[in-house]
Amino acid sequence: MTLVKNKYYFEALDNYPYSLPECLEALNYALSYDPEDADSLCLMGRIYSEMLSDYEKAKLYFEEAMQCDVTNLNVPQYYIKCLLDNEDFQEAEKLIEYSLKIKGIDKATLWFYRSLLSEKRGSFVNALKFLDETAKYCFSEHSLNVVKNRKKFIKSKMPKKIKLKRRRRRIKSPFL
Repeated sequence: MTLVKNKYYFEALDNYPYSLPECLEALNYALSYDPEDADSLCLMGRIYSEMLSDYEKAKLYFEEAMQCDVTNLNVPQYYIKCLLDNEDFQEAEKLIEYSLKIKGIDKATLWFYRSLLSEKRGSFVNALKFLDETAKYCFSEHSLNVVKNRKKFIKSKMPKKIKLKRRRRRIKSPFL
């Protein structure tokens, strides 16, 4: 049964996101063999989240996937992204904290999402702090460049500080 499920799951994964009809057909076969397969449920959640923007339905699939396998390394990152897109910030924060404890998970992605969460909340200073943490877990030049570019972007969104000395010079009047 596992080999059949894997065949259909990998077929679905191979067709995602380029051929959604074929992806969904294979995914439905995979779920009919094993309705509790976390990876298949996760992919179904991704379709609803990333392609259809039906975040509530996607969340149901992600929740079910998490219940089926709480140590799955794939589900949390996609579930967190769905929660962020749906502006479920408290849930996303809790899931990030939990996921960081899962052995073998991609911590760079999780810290990146933590930074994005802070940015969406308007806390640019914290977003930069979490990007520093992200950089610690980057193990390729490409991922480190993504973090550096994101830092520049966040800094560009921050309000510019007016230096007090310049401001004081302009305010001083010979009559004071």
